[in-house]
Amino acid sequence: MSVHLSLAPLLESFFRNRLTKQRNASPSTIASYRDALRMLVLFAAERTGRKPYALAIEDFDRDLILAFLDELEEKRKNTIQTRNARLTAIRSFFHHVAANDPASLGIAQRILAIPVKRSHIEMMHHLSRREVDALIDAPDQQTPRGRRDRVLLLFLARTGARVSEALGANACDLQLDRPRPQVLLRGKGRKERVVPIPDDLVKALRALMTERGVNHQEARPLFVGTHEMRLTRFGATHIVRRAVAIATLTRPELARKSISPHVLRHSLAMTLLQSGVDLLTIQAWLGHSQVATTHRYATADVEMMRRGLDKAGVSGKHAARFKPKDAVLQLLERI
Repeated sequence: MSVHLSLAPLLESFFRNRLTKQRNASPSTIASYRDALRMLVLFAAERTGRKPYALAIEDFDRDLILAFLDELEEKRKNTIQTRNARLTAIRSFFHHVAANDPASLGIAQRILAIPVKRSHIEMMHHLSRREVDALIDAPDQQTPRGRRDRVLLLFLARTGARVSEALGANACDLQLDRPRPQVLLRGKGRKERVVPIPDDLVKALRALMTERGVNHQEARPLFVGTHEMRLTRFGATHIVRRAVAIATLTRPELARKSISPHVLRHSLAMTLLQSGVDLLTIQAWLGHSQVATTHRYATADVEMMRRGLDKAGVSGKHAARFKPKDAVLQLLERI
């Protein structure tokens, strides 16, 4: 008779060995996987009537996992993307189970066969340059909080950083001297990239660090909240919402848009694309692992499509006629 390993040592070895030592997973990945598996364990405990410490691997069958995923969507109102992210964490754990507990191989295989759920890909929302400027100018520059808020908004809008990358940046990650002002960003999967920063952001960052007494060589966070602690994602979201509420007074159209810190990232990408910057450069700038992700900006830009129609003469009025520029071709046209 096969004997299954208990749940606790498998969970411990998963986090201590597989994620930390073998995969060198980032702290955010570890935290995400921990939250997913914690919710799964609590769900299984409630469903089986056992205490979490009394659960065994055989309690986690395919039906239980599917019921857990359904609860995420139906009761917790998680999006399909969040549901799939939780499933990714569960799959990773059961890969570990299959490798370390041969008696549980059948259980693991049935769970690993659960497919991700297809989701509707929404159109990317972005702001115009004037709308972005209105957000940046919204915070009150007479207060320290307002000055910090403006620099954060400017940082997000000019670098295209993810909110986690902006909040994770330290003073020592900046290079503010000419001729190449730039900042080091730490993205997903411990990937690092360097992006240029324009003069207005350089000036704003210098003023912010001078006000806080931060030296360029110090590993201190750029953006802090109360008690000089690093600003949280919730805090950054609140800053954007506060700026939107003020900017709406001068640009009422902002009230009809769903605006988050990530929208500023989309807005920079669209500005770069409309200015003629190629997709590969934008991919490197934003830190996308695949150019297909960046290509979504091209498919979302209706104005570029409209200009394409005008350029091609597909307007429904008069077809565009070829006009040769070369003298020889012009001569042949007249024959």
